[in-house]
Amino acid sequence: MSTARTALETEEHQALRAAVAALGKRYGRDYMTTVIREGKHTDELWAEAAKLGYLGVNLPEEYGGGGGGMAELSIVLEELGAAGSPLLMMIVSPAICGTVIARFGTEEQKRTWLPGLADGSLTMAFGITEPDAGSNSHRITTTARRDGDDWVLTGRKVFVSGVDIADATLIVGRTEDARSGKLKPCLFIVPREAPGFGRNQIDMELHAPDKQFELVLDDVRLPADALVGDEDAGLLQLFAGLNPERIMTAAFGIGMGRFALSRAVEYARTRQVWKDPIGAHQAIAHPLATAHIDLELSRLMMQKAARLYDEGDDIGAGEAANMAKYAAGEACVKAVDQAVHTLGGNGLTREYGLASLITASRVARIAPVSREMILNYVSHQSLGLPKSY
Repeated sequence: MSTARTALETEEHQALRAAVAALGKRYGRDYMTTVIREGKHTDELWAEAAKLGYLGVNLPEEYGGGGGGMAELSIVLEELGAAGSPLLMMIVSPAICGTVIARFGTEEQKRTWLPGLADGSLTMAFGITEPDAGSNSHRITTTARRDGDDWVLTGRKVFVSGVDIADATLIVGRTEDARSGKLKPCLFIVPREAPGFGRNQIDMELHAPDKQFELVLDDVRLPADALVGDEDAGLLQLFAGLNPERIMTAAFGIGMGRFALSRAVEYARTRQVWKDPIGAHQAIAHPLATAHIDLELSRLMMQKAARLYDEGDDIGAGEAANMAKYAAGEACVKAVDQAVHTLGGNGLTREYGLASLITASRVARIAPVSREMILNYVSHQSLGLPKSY
């Protein structure tokens, strides 16, 4: 498939894209399905991507990163996904946690975490969703109270990726404002082995190397320096992590959609039932062309979001990142569905590697925020319509 990317990307970006694509091709979908089937993690690919500098491409150079931004990191995830081997924890560890610590962490926190996040030797999970809060972050009940110089956290989180392999989890809690008495969001680094920090794996129909967990924080005692940044800037810090999360989720969806589409196009070119390959028939060709258009449009919005974020325009990036995530989620699901239908029965076989994507593609629609909440955001923030809640 030809792609019209060169005019919008620098030579450095094009070189990065080609290099990551070559890495992804060496692993591919077979590697990913084998890892999943054997109940392992993508340790080999993670380590090689880290060694080549791809995992920390967005982190500051002075802490071992590549000095780039979300534009570069999203290229890495998209190309790995297009090869059939996306690394989900890239969304969490370098994109969310790495960004928050780089922007708001203390010097000690930066020295402690960023070099390891950049070289892949450390990983960090991110816990925000709660059983009774869902997308309503104002209903978060995980609370942090002061006890002398320490913090004590109590609460629950759900759908937290990779806690079993993460060295720590960045937990979104709430502290009491001394002036108003109201609760305000704050972020805390919770080490994996902290006393009172329990985890239970959630039984998912989604088959992936990175497992989902429910977390229980039972009076988890943390030192004062576990708090990331300024206690009074919690909301700003939280959204500084959510915009990269949406940009990277868009990259995840676009990559997966590209992989599925490439499999379908290859099949449609060669599969012959009558006198011509099935790809010669418009009923096959047009839906695949539509899927390609939708994926390319999604990438444009993702690139806009990444550019705005990297330039420091958090408000502009917020709108674009939500739109990119929405568009990519829709494009991904449609591309996967069309790919499966193009292959017919073969689309449901393990040999072609598409059937498992029917479930996996829905992740880009559901997480980290639903389509409906993004439409709410655009309704309120972009169009100025009144809230319904």
